[in-house]
Amino acid sequence: MERTDYIIGEFGKCGITLSAKQAEKLLTLYEFLVEYNKNVNLTAVTEFEEVVAKHFVDSVLPFAGLDIKQGASFIDVGTGAGFPALPLLIYREDLKATLLEALEKRCVFLRKACELLGLSAEIVHGRAEDYAKDNRERFDFATARAVAALPVLSEYCLPYVKVDGRFIALKSVNETADAAENAIKLLGGRLREIKDYVITNNDSRRLFIIEKISHTSPKYPRNPAAIKKKPL
Repeated sequence: MERTDYIIGEFGKCGITLSAKQAEKLLTLYEFLVEYNKNVNLTAVTEFEEVVAKHFVDSVLPFAGLDIKQGASFIDVGTGAGFPALPLLIYREDLKATLLEALEKRCVFLRKACELLGLSAEIVHGRAEDYAKDNRERFDFATARAVAALPVLSEYCLPYVKVDGRFIALKSVNETADAAENAIKLLGGRLREIKDYVITNNDSRRLFIIEKISHTSPKYPRNPAAIKKKPL
């Protein structure tokens, strides 16, 4: 089986229709990622089938079931090697993306990947608490697929979201909303929905959809030391 056919088939299992062109772009991204990963640490997942499930399907599936308007702007906070942002942009090229990453080496990879794939995105080398100073409440939605706990992620991401926008957090099924309730409320958010889903390798995932219902205080996000010392 052609690798592009495999990619199309895996997405098809989730009810997502990919074009041949989109599958080709994902395959190009896979090949570039694995080659680049030999010199720069981007991901521990490099086997083709694993990358398709854990990086590609898992970057698109959570958003495919959401009503996201044409041309919506979003920021992927702590994007790392570009997940979920790059596969999501391949699936929805109409979206206006900002990829925020603290490591310059990864930013170089992201710029090269976007050029190679013909994707239009703003790549920002910076930290969430710094970039937020001049970019508050600028985006229709923010997303993160990071290992930080939900209260911490909410503090980093909700300040970027417009009122009536959303913070969409891709998390493990071990995470609950209980510990984040106070943080979400303080930051002007409201938990709208929790969705559990399964990706194509049968791994379970949990999606938290947080609505922005009021403005976030300018004092957030705090610096990492303050967040660590006293989480919201």
